[in-house]
Amino acid sequence: MQLDSCTILEKDREVTDAESFGIEKGYGDQAVKWMNDEAKKMDWKFEARLYNYEITTKNFGVFEMYSWIGDPKAARDLVIKASKRFKIKVIEGGYKSKQFILKLEKNEYGMVRKGDRVIGRIEFSSSRLTESKWVVKLEERK
Repeated sequence: MQLDSCTILEKDREVTDAESFGIEKGYGDQAVKWMNDEAKKMDWKFEARLYNYEITTKNFGVFEMYSWIGDPKAARDLVIKASKRFKIKVIEGGYKSKQFILKLEKNEYGMVRKGDRVIGRIEFSSSRLTESKWVVKLEERK
């Protein structure tokens, strides 16, 4: 099994976390609460928390960023279901490049979704040297 920097092993199960997920501004509290409740109902290992940080994009609007820990498949399924339920845009982040380039900044990629549809892509960057927040580097509409 190949591990990256955000992977933790818990009793023979792989548990990961991510901070590059977002929910359209104004829906953060209720969407995160709903996702946590759904995960408990389905007995999935998943917990999300808002971390009081917003990202503004030119093409897609403002997003409240949240972090989660648990099963990656559950996280991706729940963010899509939340988008459908509340009819909002979400950022499904956590995608990384396969290239290994030693740089002073780290990059992650995300898809902007509205329901099942992917409406765009975003590239985030953050400094490796400090505990800085994600910043939108590039964005494109689909």
